[in-house]
Amino acid sequence: MDDQTRIEVEAAAFRRLQKHLMEDRTDAQNIDMMNLAGFCRNCLSRWYQEAANERGIEMSKDEGREAFYGMPFSEWKAKYQVDASADAQEAFKKSHG
Repeated sequence: MDDQTRIEVEAAAFRRLQKHLMEDRTDAQNIDMMNLAGFCRNCLSRWYQEAANERGIEMSKDEGREAFYGMPFSEWKAKYQVDASADAQEAFKKSHG
């Protein structure tokens, strides 16, 4: 596979993951993703922001989140985020403490 095709395939896989998390699995909470996989939507939005910044594109944390979430983060939180359970918070402290 040539480099351009690899980049296109990787980009398509990223877009599919993004769509899956933003449309199909809005029930999957970020804290649960962090506890199970060690990353979440916020990590993906930060990686997106960092990749833009590395290429000379100025992008703030909030702009990166909006680019990934497809809406302001505050709107996402109001629509989909629920309070983390005590168990989830404790698991997060243990694994990311």
